[in-house]
Amino acid sequence: MKLSLAFSSCPNDTFMFHALVHGLIDTEGLSFDVDIYDVEELNERAQRETYDVTKISYHGWFTVRDRYDILSSGSALGWDCGPLLVRRADDAGVMERRPLRIAVPGRYTTGALLCTLAYPGLGVQEPMLFSEIEGAVGRGDADLGVLIHEGRFTYRDKGLELVRDLGAWWQEASGCPIPLGGIAVKRSLGAEIAASFDRVLHRSISYAFAHPEASRDYVASYARELSAQIQQQHIDMFVGRFSLDLGEEGRRAVDTLYKRYERDYLHGGSQEAVPHGRQCGQGA
Repeated sequence: MKLSLAFSSCPNDTFMFHALVHGLIDTEGLSFDVDIYDVEELNERAQRETYDVTKISYHGWFTVRDRYDILSSGSALGWDCGPLLVRRADDAGVMERRPLRIAVPGRYTTGALLCTLAYPGLGVQEPMLFSEIEGAVGRGDADLGVLIHEGRFTYRDKGLELVRDLGAWWQEASGCPIPLGGIAVKRSLGAEIAASFDRVLHRSISYAFAHPEASRDYVASYARELSAQIQQQHIDMFVGRFSLDLGEEGRRAVDTLYKRYERDYLHGGSQEAVPHGRQCGQGA
């Protein structure tokens, strides 16, 4: 059976999917038509159900979960890997102004969601390609920027400073690891096809861990940041044990973020401070 498949150009995705795309593992009779786009483009295409299987931000998945299920394999979810809210280094008073222009890497990204949850009413979010955000903040076209992907490693070199680690905020608020993105499969394909693809992807990720050198050229051919060191930092940060299997802890983290999304993002619920020391899932 041939499936339409899409994932992002970021090193974590190309690293995980390399073996699958290149036929280096058993695909259980599945074959693929593959597209590669920026994650927000994939979020938007999921709204139109463009692909059978697609990378998606967890924020984006929350809007299509009636049509797509999330797989156990392939997630970017973990500790200390969240998006960063940054400003220009020479604009120390920026947080005292209102309203602010906030460059975000797409309206459906988890970074945009976390910024809204952490700072309700902070300003107007202006979606743009993730790789353009550092420049927009540096030029003053935006007051603040939410950085994901490679920008987490390069912003200081661009004259920017950290306002807040939104991932650290989430961890403190919820006690959970940060659900950034996952791999979604159309519910209409049925459980058997979904389970088969899940096994194939798990196999591909396992191959990538066992043969890290095999995907290096493939990863580099799509990476926005040309430094091999930064590409590897990206993979190390976003591909881990939850990528192989969400497990109970990972799924609890996703459920906790979804409940917060429903309460505070969709329905404008309370934004009270959350005590430290909560365990994941205890009413973040």
